[in-house]
Amino acid sequence: FIFIFLPLTLVLYFLVPRAGKNVVLLISSLIFYAWGEPIYIVLMMFSIVYNYISGVEIDYYRNKGNRGKMRFVFWMAVAVNLAVLMFFKYYGFLMENLNVILPVDIPYKELSLPVGISFYTFQTLSYIIDVYKDNVSVQRNLISFGTYITMFPQLIAGPIVQYADVERQLRERKESLTKFGYGAWFFVMGLAKKVLLANTIGSIYENIAVMDGMSVVTAWLGCLAYTFQIYFDFSGYSDMAVGLGKMFGFEFMQNFNYPYISRSATEFWRRWHISLGSFFRDYVYIPMGGNRRHQFWNLLVVWFLTGLWHGASWNFVLWGMYFGMLVIL
Repeated sequence: FIFIFLPLTLVLYFLVPRAGKNVVLLISSLIFYAWGEPIYIVLMMFSIVYNYISGVEIDYYRNKGNRGKMRFVFWMAVAVNLAVLMFFKYYGFLMENLNVILPVDIPYKELSLPVGISFYTFQTLSYIIDVYKDNVSVQRNLISFGTYITMFPQLIAGPIVQYADVERQLRERKESLTKFGYGAWFFVMGLAKKVLLANTIGSIYENIAVMDGMSVVTAWLGCLAYTFQIYFDFSGYSDMAVGLGKMFGFEFMQNFNYPYISRSATEFWRRWHISLGSFFRDYVYIPMGGNRRHQFWNLLVVWFLTGLWHGASWNFVLWGMYFGMLVIL
């Protein structure tokens, strides 16, 4: 990636005229994704084409004054996106629980999780919802829309980029040597966090985790090692995404803001994975009523979904509900 893919992509990107830059980004992003997930590239292509057509249809029926068909296309798009995500991410979890409940054992095949499906599904949902609400203009350029969905700098680990934040940048953005330098600095800083800190600290945790017996000091060392491994891992990826975005002229939102200095659970989640919290706030919490009505219930739903989003297991669901109760308290 660092010595072949990225340099070649950057050279091509800066050689082509303005009209071809999104084409270079789209093709390189598809190659990037196909390299890791050759089978699931079809799934991503389906997501691009289906949501592009859905957005155009929603805008078409709005202009025609046909609210019924507009709502139908919107809810169908939401259902299809969620169905794809749930099938690939939660199919095994569902079957496992059914086999516990039912008297018969249903055979099923474990599916490998498509890389980045949680991130790009939420991005397509943000686009469809904002087009339906008329918060953004429909994207009629398939290349630009595909670039938004597949952009490799943040495809794997975020941030979740809402369409409204990059709508104008997809059409016009300014690259400069200064921005490129800042981007390279962010990327190297993130890479150092990941490789030098997260991986090294992670090896300490892994060695402690397999011990049969341990002292109290060793157990606390393992807890602290895990704490800082996940911090530097995610913080590093977030910095790399922001840095790569700047190198290509994009400005992505900050996804981490020193969460371990937080003084409450609420503040912690305003600093950790900021884009995920923003997504649930804008597209789940506020539409359900936000602070105006049923606030505690709305928070529980959001945190149930937050836990489930992080992983298909009851452990993550309980983890989400635990934080939900903390935030409510």
